[in-house]
Amino acid sequence: MDNWNIIFIVLTCVSFVYSALQPGNWGSCENGESIPTRTNTSLRVEALRAEMVKEKLGAYIVPSEDFHMSEFVSSYDERRFYISGFDGSMGTAVITATHAALWTRGKYFLQAETQLGCDWILMREREPGVPTIEEWLGEQLENQAVKKVGACPYFFGNDAWLDYEKSLEQHGLRLGQTVPDLIDKIWTDDRPAFPDTVINSYPLKYAGKSWQDKVQEVQEEMKKKNADVLIVTMLDETAWLFNMRATDIRGFVNDPFFYSLAIVRPSSVSLYIKNKEMKLTANPTDQESDQTIKDHLNTRADGSCRKNSNKMCVEVKEYNYVSFIMDLDALAGNATIKRIWLSYFCNYAVYTMIPQDKIYVDNTPVAMLKTQKNDVEVQGMTNSHIRDAAALAIFASKLEKGVKSGETWTEVSASNELTRLRSLQDLNRGDSFASISSSGSNAAIIHYFPTNTTDRRITANDIYLIDSGGQYLDGTTDVTRTFLWRDPTAFEKECYTRVLMGQINLAMAVWTKGLFGREIDAWARQPLFDVGLTFKHGTGHGIGHYLSVHEGPGRISNYHAKFDWDVPLAEHMFYSDEPGYYEDGKFGIRLENIVYVKKVETKYSMKGVTMLGMETVTLFPYETHLIDYSKMSGKQISWLNAYNAKTLEKVGKLLKDQDAMEAYEWVEKRTKKIETTSGSTTTIASNFIIYSLLLLYLIW
Repeated sequence: MDNWNIIFIVLTCVSFVYSALQPGNWGSCENGESIPTRTNTSLRVEALRAEMVKEKLGAYIVPSEDFHMSEFVSSYDERRFYISGFDGSMGTAVITATHAALWTRGKYFLQAETQLGCDWILMREREPGVPTIEEWLGEQLENQAVKKVGACPYFFGNDAWLDYEKSLEQHGLRLGQTVPDLIDKIWTDDRPAFPDTVINSYPLKYAGKSWQDKVQEVQEEMKKKNADVLIVTMLDETAWLFNMRATDIRGFVNDPFFYSLAIVRPSSVSLYIKNKEMKLTANPTDQESDQTIKDHLNTRADGSCRKNSNKMCVEVKEYNYVSFIMDLDALAGNATIKRIWLSYFCNYAVYTMIPQDKIYVDNTPVAMLKTQKNDVEVQGMTNSHIRDAAALAIFASKLEKGVKSGETWTEVSASNELTRLRSLQDLNRGDSFASISSSGSNAAIIHYFPTNTTDRRITANDIYLIDSGGQYLDGTTDVTRTFLWRDPTAFEKECYTRVLMGQINLAMAVWTKGLFGREIDAWARQPLFDVGLTFKHGTGHGIGHYLSVHEGPGRISNYHAKFDWDVPLAEHMFYSDEPGYYEDGKFGIRLENIVYVKKVETKYSMKGVTMLGMETVTLFPYETHLIDYSKMSGKQISWLNAYNAKTLEKVGKLLKDQDAMEAYEWVEKRTKKIETTSGSTTTIASNFIIYSLLLLYLIW
């Protein structure tokens, strides 16, 4: 046995004994505080370290992503969660012979603190004094014999891998490909099955464009870039391109995707799906789908094209990492193929199969066409948000009445009730993600998810925040509101007001076409900046049309680094507008609407300059007793009055149609017009008092 192997094993054994003796390893930290949400993963870590010895690795990196670089993965692909116990969507675990550390972003700090075992080190990204992964590994392995860091190329984006490789070299380390993945080797017991749900065709009346037309548009974009082949690896892109939906991604987020890959060429299209022959011929499971997938794609039962037909067809192949990589190898070796288009988000294993002189990396035409919604999709998003608001209004009025009367409501029961009410709305296909139903101090955890262990009663004394959404055949929703059923403190009221002011600022923004989301993000933060406050997450994310609740490549955020795949804000894109403020251990406030980017008319115009703005499609009232109108500008009040009037008109009408009069009255109470006088705001009652006093003075 090599000397380094002996040293590695000794250090591993010492680490295991030490960590096993620590009380924090069993759900309590050194201060004696017991936290039931912590997960003891020490045995899994030691099993991983044993595999690292076999592979002669000094460290192993475990990312969050799957083969498709998904932000939210299926339970089968939750490798980072398995090894660390942290289930946030963003984070990277790094394991050495003696330490285990996890890097994550600000919105997950509190969540990670309550989930990581105390033998884990939480690295708070972007905080002062916190090293990068490469810096930390450079220190940890500086005096070690082995300098190789392992990672599986299937689960790293090509940009991420190349950045790691370059940075690790600067610290005297080498990044090596580890296939198969080491987590897959040790995760043998109680692993969820690989998702394999029935795929349904997505009706044209909701999609707005046939898959054949979409493919032709993609091929036209390929021609403009002189691309002979387009590789499509993102799950939302294949679902959108082929007008198909399924339920493979179910967990915190419910994305209507199916595991798939695609290759588009100027005269042919190939699609890879799991268990293809069963899925091609299976009867639809959605009542709105009226044909099998083989008929939808003009394909035979074995996946081959119906070449005797004049219609466009799709060749369907079996989904398998290895076979797909082999097909790429064959394409790359074809002398007639000069340029292959890859996404920024393709994994490194795919990237390395293509010769450098043939690679073209950019956002795919599928991604760009998908994010700019067609007219049918725009109308569907508008309609689905009205129905979603009706469900939320019925829920909110019922919750307030129950809490005030002393009924027992908890974070979990409230979330379940909202899911039930959404399911009653037309075209609903479940939640778009698990509701962030959070009361009191739990609301300060930005991406908190209630469980039976953490479930907390909702009372009139605590701020209650609920971030939720629905999947509908005609759109995807995501909305956040914050409630309090007592008189707020001055600080709570100011925080709510300033968050609302920031949201309105962004909704009213007008800018020149070509600006990126990061360039307008500060408008939503300015009211908080004015008093020394801010929030540690982006202001807005893209959202799909009966697709992903988080859709790229666009975003509204100056909290994150600038990336090559960032794109300017453009017409027909939908984004969230969600500023917030979080007081650790006390409360959280967030207000979220979905907005639609559109061209706007301005008083003046300039040649060659297009002005863009936003239209808010979420229509749901705010808590009036939490708003300090005196802090708001006249322009903000005017926007709020118009928003309230539209909310009552659109959502109120639907509530009446559904005979939900209690909810209608609840909405009506919160959408009354706010009067403005010389830039200050008063209610109608206040104006009446002022005018009455003036009249008495004149009479006297």
